[in-house]
Amino acid sequence: MKPGHDELARLTGWGRTAPTAAHVVRTADVDAIATVVREAGDRGVIARGLGRSYGDPSQNAGGVVVDLTALDRIHRVDADAGLVEVDAGVSLDTLMRTLLPFGLWLPVLPGTRQVTVGGAIGSDIHGKAHHVEGSFGDHVRSMDLLTADGEVHTLTPDGDGRELFWATVGGMGLTGIVLRATLHLNHVETAYFLVDTDQVGDLDELMARQSVDDESYVESVSWFDAVTTGQNLGRGILTRANHARLDDLPKKYRKAPLKFDAPQLVTVPDVFPPGMLNKLTARIFSELWYRKSPTRHGAVQNITQFLHPLDIIGEWNRGYGPHGFLQYQFVVPFEAEHVIRRTVEAVTEAGHVSVLNVLKRFGEGNPAPLSFPMPGWTLCLDLPIRAGLHELCEELDELVLAAGGRHYLAKESRATPETVQRGYPRIDEWRKVRAAVDPHGVFASDMSRRLSL
Repeated sequence: MKPGHDELARLTGWGRTAPTAAHVVRTADVDAIATVVREAGDRGVIARGLGRSYGDPSQNAGGVVVDLTALDRIHRVDADAGLVEVDAGVSLDTLMRTLLPFGLWLPVLPGTRQVTVGGAIGSDIHGKAHHVEGSFGDHVRSMDLLTADGEVHTLTPDGDGRELFWATVGGMGLTGIVLRATLHLNHVETAYFLVDTDQVGDLDELMARQSVDDESYVESVSWFDAVTTGQNLGRGILTRANHARLDDLPKKYRKAPLKFDAPQLVTVPDVFPPGMLNKLTARIFSELWYRKSPTRHGAVQNITQFLHPLDIIGEWNRGYGPHGFLQYQFVVPFEAEHVIRRTVEAVTEAGHVSVLNVLKRFGEGNPAPLSFPMPGWTLCLDLPIRAGLHELCEELDELVLAAGGRHYLAKESRATPETVQRGYPRIDEWRKVRAAVDPHGVFASDMSRRLSL
């Protein structure tokens, strides 16, 4: 597509709900993108990467969406300093494949590598290492931001534009379009992990085990069974890991310790009917998933095995059928552990099913007003769209908010302005910065209109 040309396209988030149509512009020409921003019109403009946000933050019904995936150059790698300068449309998958031969590692990776750098900044992604590494924004050393006036500003976390920098981190693309960023990296000896796996019998034990020695692991996550009830409610698999050193590897891996080979083995066809995931299929999946991971310590696993098993399966979201699914993720303070248990109970009592369930512990948050993580527990459920789900989520919303928690803007698809206002106490601070840089609301999305952002 030539710079400045557009096509009308139907867009959804990864949850495949609430589709809308927008004029999509795909170009690597920064001047053309600036022109699109200046001429966006009443419905405004929003940037889009690989579309892995679950709801509608990169949709803009009747307006313009700038597809940044054409902006995909890696400009400079400084292996000694552990820095990389990269366009915002580069995927984390591409970036990892480039960096690993230098012995460099992105400190923060989400559950998929199919996310752009710009999307990672706009959502302030957190991954499984937050208790040690913080979130993605903590490792951004500078960014070039295209603002509503068509100008490009270079921002740093501690410079004159620090308020705009931190409003952009976690700001869901509503302060401008990130064009380029410089990221800080870690040094590693191998592309492998030393993994400790513990099979745990119930939710209370799972949380107790996860609270012990978690800081001695750089990566920590647990999966739990949200289908089985009774004394085994929330039984799960606790998986924690550190980067393997060269001496940790079996001889067969030492010849190419930084090799990263992660093919996509299968793509899910778009043929599944509604209700494919039900109590029976969820029970079978949960039983198999629990049994496949017995307690074992010191296992050597590659990146895909440990961090990104779902990346082996292309378009896995199609398995939820044509109505799609909702990913419900929240965080509550450590003293509100009861919310985790009550959430799992409420889901099972209401007859809803979720099989991709994740529980993690967060460390300290960062200065970004709309960054999701804070010290506490974060729980994530994937729930197929079906009757009664909205009412269940409203019940869970009140439970989370009453405990001082909040919901992840990159995952939610049904929250209200009141929910976000209560969950993010610094949102008015963010609105002030946004109003100063974009007084006419040029940057807009379906999410921003729905949540009155």
